[in-house]
Amino acid sequence: MHISRFPRLHFAHLPTPIEPLENLSKLLGGPQIYIKRDDCTGLATGGNKTRKLEFLIGEALQKNADTVITQGATQSNHVRQTAAICARIGLRCEIILEHRTGSEDPEYLENGNVLLDRLFGASIKTVPAGTDMDAALEESAEEIQKNGGIPYIIPGGGSNPTGALGYVNCAMELVGQLNDRGLKADHLVTATGSAGTQAGLVSGMEGTRSGIPVLGICVGVEKKAQEEKVFDLVQRTTEFLEISGSVNRDAVVANGDYVGPGYGKPTEGMIEAVQLLAREEGILLDPVYSGKGMAGLIDLVRKGHFSKGENVVFLHTGGSAALFAYRNILAA
Repeated sequence: MHISRFPRLHFAHLPTPIEPLENLSKLLGGPQIYIKRDDCTGLATGGNKTRKLEFLIGEALQKNADTVITQGATQSNHVRQTAAICARIGLRCEIILEHRTGSEDPEYLENGNVLLDRLFGASIKTVPAGTDMDAALEESAEEIQKNGGIPYIIPGGGSNPTGALGYVNCAMELVGQLNDRGLKADHLVTATGSAGTQAGLVSGMEGTRSGIPVLGICVGVEKKAQEEKVFDLVQRTTEFLEISGSVNRDAVVANGDYVGPGYGKPTEGMIEAVQLLAREEGILLDPVYSGKGMAGLIDLVRKGHFSKGENVVFLHTGGSAALFAYRNILAA
């Protein structure tokens, strides 16, 4: 797949490393677990959205935009990284934060990613849970146009076919790294939320016929809804790449057992996963995405879902800045 056909900036620290989780693997007594460190992409503490933003901001500049508008939950990693790259290249950034979790903890409302959003100079609007966020983005874009600006809308999580290109590219990067190391990966596991990361990985892995299945651990909705959302974006992404029909529906697999009470709401498994990775491997997960994703992986290992001789790669999507917003829970 010739990704260079699409406009792109280059600011991510790539390729991100793959590291063995020797201590965790030994502790769990199951497969050998590796971690793909997309928390190390470099932009504003890193994270998976940086890969997406290389293509999204490239497209925005191609369209002569002067203002980027995007949205997310209060502690959105995507919003934080969008605000950072806009600051770097001189685009105005307007963000809409949805009070999705209902938390009234001052740490949650003002610390973590929200603090960084403000440091990067983004204009912030907050709206209540349940707001039609797509309509809110369109309303902001119309206002910018009325004032003579040129807006570029990025959907939540950067999850559209343009953004998903970042993880098509990541899939090819990962396969290359595995080939160079002579390492066979039997499974690729990651957290799945707005769908762009999993959709890009599946499109890339299936499009290149890598033979590596992708398992998404849901962080917000149940299995069926998540799989439908991911497959819809897979279809749009492969059409965008002009490889329509290259991915079968059964290649999109999600596990909804670890969502807990809802998006951004802590679970015991997430807290254990964050603490285990910190104390066993010196690696910081986040409370919303990678923490729940790793909680799912850990539980599946304990249940014997993976064979002892297999190699499992966990894609770390970043987000450690949000730890500070959950201080009262994680420090308890």
